Amino acid sequence: MTKNRVRKLGMLAHISSLPSDYGIGDVGLSALRFASFLAESGFGAWQILPFGPTSPATGHSPYSSPSVFAGNAAFISPDVLADWGLLDESYQFEVQKTASSVDFDEALALKWKIIREAYDNFRRDEAYKTRFKTLSDEFWEFCVKEAYWLEDYALFTVLKETVGDVCWNEWPGPYRTRDWRVLDPFKADPDAARKLDLCRFGQFVFFKQLQGLKEACADLGIELIGDIPMYVGIDSADVWGHQEFFDLDGEGRPLCVTGVPPDYFSETGQRWGNPVYRWDKMRDDGFYWWLGRLRHALLYLDMVRIDHFRALVNYWEIPAEEETAVNGAWKSGPGWDFLSALRYCFAENGGRLPFIAEDLGVMTDDVFTAMERFSLPGMKVLHFAFGPGMPSNPYIPHHHRRNCVVYAGTHDNNTTVGWWNDDATPSERDNFMKYLGVREISAEGARDAMIRMAAASTADLAVITAQDALGLGGEARMNTPSTPSGNWTWRLDSLLDLEARSEELHELAVLFDRCDGPAPLDIDNNLKSKI
Repeated sequence: MTKNRVRKLGMLAHISSLPSDYGIGDVGLSALRFASFLAESGFGAWQILPFGPTSPATGHSPYSSPSVFAGNAAFISPDVLADWGLLDESYQFEVQKTASSVDFDEALALKWKIIREAYDNFRRDEAYKTRFKTLSDEFWEFCVKEAYWLEDYALFTVLKETVGDVCWNEWPGPYRTRDWRVLDPFKADPDAARKLDLCRFGQFVFFKQLQGLKEACADLGIELIGDIPMYVGIDSADVWGHQEFFDLDGEGRPLCVTGVPPDYFSETGQRWGNPVYRWDKMRDDGFYWWLGRLRHALLYLDMVRIDHFRALVNYWEIPAEEETAVNGAWKSGPGWDFLSALRYCFAENGGRLPFIAEDLGVMTDDVFTAMERFSLPGMKVLHFAFGPGMPSNPYIPHHHRRNCVVYAGTHDNNTTVGWWNDDATPSERDNFMKYLGVREISAEGARDAMIRMAAASTADLAVITAQDALGLGGEARMNTPSTPSGNWTWRLDSLLDLEARSEELHELAVLFDRCDGPAPLDIDNNLKSKI
């Protein structure tokens, strides 16, 4: 498998879904073992969901984070901290029983306990000047390089802990308005200063481990694909730190919010509630904040999927006082000005941009024109291909093009077995069997056929979920959109069942020209040293 080959097979599995001894997957050895399995199975890409911090207030959705720059401390590997010498040999890990679901609050509490122990060892007796001198130099360099977002995030986190868990626009005036006559003395307080330093340290450790994972994946021929939400939550360091870039009133409350209009699926549309961007202000400084956000992501990822891409062309704006999305209006996004800035900053490999446009749902011609003009690959989801008008459906394989990414289903879909058993209409099942040329098929057979259909597509990249590779049903669904709880918790018990399918998946990758040949050897010490 070589990283620069065009046709690839990818797997979608979030970091949280990986098996480990700590209640949640991590970017250390559990991720490296998964990447090794992918390489041995003929895969050339691994797609993850947004890796930012999550909150119980939003059901731990990775698409609603207090920072679009920061990393999730729950994904830090204790084993790698131990390898770095930050945890004494006498330190006892609180190993959690492996389970098929994630308890985010419990996992995060455990990881922070471990991170604090590592931080104390780093600072104790000025070890950072002696034993950890190299690591300390890296930490200092990270803090300087990432200060443009890191300082806001650390201060936001500590202020939130100090004031209480309320939205920043309910903070005392000097905190809310970022009055540095008050904030500078606050930062200088020894207790606050230590908390700020601990927060920076946690981010340093996360991104150092993630960088090591990216390098290890590159050695295995695995391209790491990430995901960024279009919008950010109101209660975030991003909005608090850049209030001028969002449509807010004088008290920090949104004047208008985001969503999508009524459609076939919802008579009242969807009111997401995120603040709307002030694209005019962002255009004035050359989209600095957005370009910095994407540049930061691409330090640790090879490609990024831009969620709700259509909002860059036009977006649905809803007055904040409206309880539904009905009384909204279409507004023009930054359009070609923004996309031209992306091309200037990020185009490589013959002018190709390292982005995937999430173009699902109701699109308009101007969105497709923009994607075509800037050669951005869109998405083809096979679960959507077999409804009425199947022969001309844009998701049906005979209408795929090379510059796109094909999925059986994504993290927002049921598993394919679940789709067949619970979601597909009789008409969709009938169309599916007609397309295959069979009279009868089981749910497991439909899963096999869907994976094969994706791999056979002309699309350069075909992605299957870990759940589909295992043939799991609806109980393994990752997310059901518009439901506030019960999502994002699915997790692998171990890699054994996936590894049992390795040879079969490798043969599929070779058959459809998505793999160059023999699988690489298992993880070696050189790869382990990268994280």
